[in-house]
Amino acid sequence: MTTPLWRTKPVSSAADSQTGLRRVLGPWQLVALGIGVTIGAGLFSLTGVAAGQNAGPAVTLSFVIAAVACGFAGLCYGELAGMIPSGGSAYSYAYASMGELIAWMIGWDLVLEYTVGAATVASSWSGYLASLLGGWGLPIDPRLLAPPLTPVTLSDGTITTAWFNLPAACALWIVTALLMRGVSESAKVNTAVVVIKLAVVAIVIVVCAPHVHMANYHPFIPENTGTFGSFGFSGVMRAAGMAFFAYLGFDIVSTAAQDSRNPARNIPIGIIGSLLVCSVVYVIFSLVLTGVVNYRLMANDPSPVATAIDTAHLPWVASLVKLGITSGYVSVLFGMLLGQARIFLVMSHDGLLPPLFARLNTRTRTPWTSHLLFAVLTSLLAALVPIGVLGNMTSIGTLLAFIIVCASVPVLRRTQPDAPRQFRVPGGAIIPVLGVLSCGAVMVSLDRLTWIRLIVWLIIGLVIYFVYGIRNSRLCRD
Repeated sequence: MTTPLWRTKPVSSAADSQTGLRRVLGPWQLVALGIGVTIGAGLFSLTGVAAGQNAGPAVTLSFVIAAVACGFAGLCYGELAGMIPSGGSAYSYAYASMGELIAWMIGWDLVLEYTVGAATVASSWSGYLASLLGGWGLPIDPRLLAPPLTPVTLSDGTITTAWFNLPAACALWIVTALLMRGVSESAKVNTAVVVIKLAVVAIVIVVCAPHVHMANYHPFIPENTGTFGSFGFSGVMRAAGMAFFAYLGFDIVSTAAQDSRNPARNIPIGIIGSLLVCSVVYVIFSLVLTGVVNYRLMANDPSPVATAIDTAHLPWVASLVKLGITSGYVSVLFGMLLGQARIFLVMSHDGLLPPLFARLNTRTRTPWTSHLLFAVLTSLLAALVPIGVLGNMTSIGTLLAFIIVCASVPVLRRTQPDAPRQFRVPGGAIIPVLGVLSCGAVMVSLDRLTWIRLIVWLIIGLVIYFVYGIRNSRLCRD
């Protein structure tokens, strides 16, 4: 008899679509969702932080390393999404392949990934909003733009400490209100914002390229300071770990399976399409950014693109670009907050969380309870926690999810060889194994404190599972 910890859901059950959500998303809307979430804080904010603190100009190599590892994971996501078109993403894949305990842990990990990720994006958005309004002569009090105890300089030159990041918290509540109106309406707004965002990226690359100074690329890989992760090759790998946050978008596409009209076909298209587009954009963009602004100036800069525009002395384009980036962050928050609620919805539907989180609003068919819960959590994190800490926490959660997804492919090929697959990863087990190894290598390069936070979070999740989930699982009742 299978013990409760390792009981698995049949593939057909894992793909169960009876959640009550409206199926309104097509393939191009899913590609837009992936691009919209992926091209955001990872590109517009963490590029500068990773360059300034870890890799220098070689942050471009970090994006390449992350893209290769994400490519392996993306192919595996594509096979599993076509096979198990469930809104639970890696959680549902693990439930069908590795059992309930692993599924719970990865679902709980995804909650960390999306919650902290949304807070990171909102924190970065706050910096761009302040830069934009400051250029219009409408400055925001610096004490309302950073976490508590962060040193800030007031307009009169006085150095004091910040109170909390108010704009970041407000942004999360605004996007939550948009999501609660319904996915169809939100998706239209998201698609329009993605078009604006890609136009902004193209403008930045074109207008900043002539202002690249080759001296900023020397040394391309700065010498290690004697601390692991502080420049040198270990710094490139540490920055690659942070860069995984930047590739979060294609993972979120898989959480929208139950909002898709034909998930078995559309989800693989959304995942692989958005990953290809964003990988090319990241490499070109990071190369231009570090050529315009010396990496040493970006170590603690939440809005390096605004700095690059100012450094290039392009006032005519500064407001346009900053406005586009500020509005573009809406699509990132949209995807992350959508993913959070969908994971809780599926876990609640499986009985591992209280039925409260599976309850939908009768008019909009959206999970209001989950949206409100995560609005509270993410707004508190965004208001109170530094962006560098948030970025690392998101990356380690993403990497763990990728490893589980890659490992699920060979497991399901062995246990469910005859299950229909809309897409199949080529090369047998080679790509899944490379995905596990590459993601694992980047994961171990992250700092000890980030690992401790992940372990503590997973322990909290295990307590909840053994107190509630294991007794109320639908597999236990069926």
